[in-house]
Amino acid sequence: MIANVKNIAILGAAESGIGAALLAITKGYVPFVSDKGNISEANKTILNDHQIAWEEGQHSEERILACDICVKSPGIPDNAPLVQKFWATGKKVISEIEFASFHTKAKIVAITGSNGKTTTTLLTYHILKRAGFDVAVAGNVGFSWARQLAAQDREYFVLEISSFQLDGCYDFNPDIAVLTNITPDHLDRYNYDINNYVASKFRIAQNQRADQHFIFCADDPITIENIEKFKINAQQLPISLEAQETGGYVNNEGTIILSINRDNMSIDELALQGKHNMYNSMAAGLASRLLNIRKETVRESLSDFEGLEHRLEPVLEIHSIEFINDSKATNVNSSYYALESMKRPVVWIVGGVDKGNDYSQLIELVKTKVKAIICLGKDNQKIHDEFEALVDVIVDTKSMEEAVKSAYAVGRKGDVVLLSPACASFDLFQNYEDRGKQFKEQVRRL
Repeated sequence: MIANVKNIAILGAAESGIGAALLAITKGYVPFVSDKGNISEANKTILNDHQIAWEEGQHSEERILACDICVKSPGIPDNAPLVQKFWATGKKVISEIEFASFHTKAKIVAITGSNGKTTTTLLTYHILKRAGFDVAVAGNVGFSWARQLAAQDREYFVLEISSFQLDGCYDFNPDIAVLTNITPDHLDRYNYDINNYVASKFRIAQNQRADQHFIFCADDPITIENIEKFKINAQQLPISLEAQETGGYVNNEGTIILSINRDNMSIDELALQGKHNMYNSMAAGLASRLLNIRKETVRESLSDFEGLEHRLEPVLEIHSIEFINDSKATNVNSSYYALESMKRPVVWIVGGVDKGNDYSQLIELVKTKVKAIICLGKDNQKIHDEFEALVDVIVDTKSMEEAVKSAYAVGRKGDVVLLSPACASFDLFQNYEDRGKQFKEQVRRL
């Protein structure tokens, strides 16, 4: 148990909150779960089955503030009034990731970044699993880390961690930390100040020791501009497609070279294509080699890995028009990579909740690759302002059915219809998964 902690307030009853509650009750704490919204019936059943106290539709401030520590859902901002009141008591507000980290003996590979973290996480997990490790994947992938620890500890965990989760980490200390890249994202949560967001991402390495490792992209300008501002004790392993870096690079023949302790290995057949996936493969391969996984296993794993749902996922080809689901592209940089990888004229479905997007970096790609834009969102004005003069057709839609039908009407033989929204989904959809599933459903109805 955490010293001097008995009563735990848990704010939010989604996956991280339920996981924290289960871990808390398992470890002998007294949790109280409070959600200002509605708790799903399934989660109410879990809480009741484990005799965990809970409330919905309100926060009982007196009871919450009397607790020894608060575990906060990543969806609740730090400036929420109740969070501020809890801090004012002099007690800690932490994330589920931080709480879980106190209750494991596992070696941890933790991965963050604006783009590529899910792919890198699942690639790393795939390699470790293939190597026969006792490993699980958690964080933003699958069940929460705390929920999994409540059931069983492992020898290894591979964690995908968001900036919101890192904001609540103070002692979390992964054995291997990976920062894939940093591009402007979630700036609405960080007072529209990129420096706040950068600081959040670098928290993944803040507690690392000299015997641990930090993998990062040497080609990412924001990472490189800021890395010297943070004290990083871990051994730094940069990866690059542009220079021969000490961690990983691509040689003149286009082969990936991973270097660990003067031991080089080459990879020339990757399951995932595209420049962005070369970075993801290097990071996953490097992390795996640091855990002494055989070269052959790493090569085989990176060659047979199957891609992610909602990430450049081929759906169907109808009358020689290809439909691709990239709903997971919730920021501009993700859509940049998607557009960059297209080899056919693009009908681009874009839009949603703008998180402070700067679309200017997409202008040249739109000029050269995009023939039509289908806007999907409640407010599309910013997209119109940026791209209206660059394409022949730009259409506003308010539903996935309308967007898919409009894209199909505009498309011609040899085109690709690409759903790559560059925005969050919450204006019209539950989440990006719901958006992607609706896209696939409507395509199949054409």
